[in-house]
Amino acid sequence: MPGSFFSYLSCSNTHPSCPRILILLGPPGSGKGTQAKKLEQSLHLPHISTGDLLRDHIRRNTELGKLAQSYMDKGNLLPDHLILDMLFERVSQKDCNKGYILDGFPRTIPQAETFQKGLEPQTSPIVVNLDLPDEKILERLTKRVVCENCGASYHLLYSPPKEKDICDKCSGVLIQRPDDSEEVIRKRLKVYSDQTAPLISFYSKQNLLHTIDCSPPPEQIFREICSVIDQTTKFC
Repeated sequence: MPGSFFSYLSCSNTHPSCPRILILLGPPGSGKGTQAKKLEQSLHLPHISTGDLLRDHIRRNTELGKLAQSYMDKGNLLPDHLILDMLFERVSQKDCNKGYILDGFPRTIPQAETFQKGLEPQTSPIVVNLDLPDEKILERLTKRVVCENCGASYHLLYSPPKEKDICDKCSGVLIQRPDDSEEVIRKRLKVYSDQTAPLISFYSKQNLLHTIDCSPPPEQIFREICSVIDQTTKFC
């Protein structure tokens, strides 16, 4: 594990301000990515998505990327140590000195435990759980369609196209992505429940968890997250 990771996470006499680490938890469709981007702009902290990190390493054909690709080519899940190596490398960079926003990490208790070992007591993360019932998630995700030509996205309930099945921008045909089918989404929710939901208990026992209902509009959710951060660190 790179030593630089610990140096950037630790509080010391040479770094009087502890980095602010925000972890966003929540099932698929809860809006983690949307809120992470809003927080990135508001707090001027990097938004770190493990999915984006993985794609970047593969695109650049790094050693970590080639190793990850070898697992993916065999249809295997990436081992925790590989995800952690990518994350540790990223947060050791200078732009993470003051903190960062984690989206999609940790996904499992072992990942969370390893991450916690790299944190000094003064740098306890702020963990926000975006809560949304499964049926609401299904409503959100199964009603999404995209233009097969230009990629524009629509929601059949909240932001439908002017003409059924036709893109407003280029008149292309609107389709549903395979991973937005009900069957696939239910499988993703099952994986989340089995692997990631236990993190709620893990962080709750440490008094680090703040649960927010993400049924309201995104702007209201954003204000509530900022309120949590403000109350916790006077940071937002």
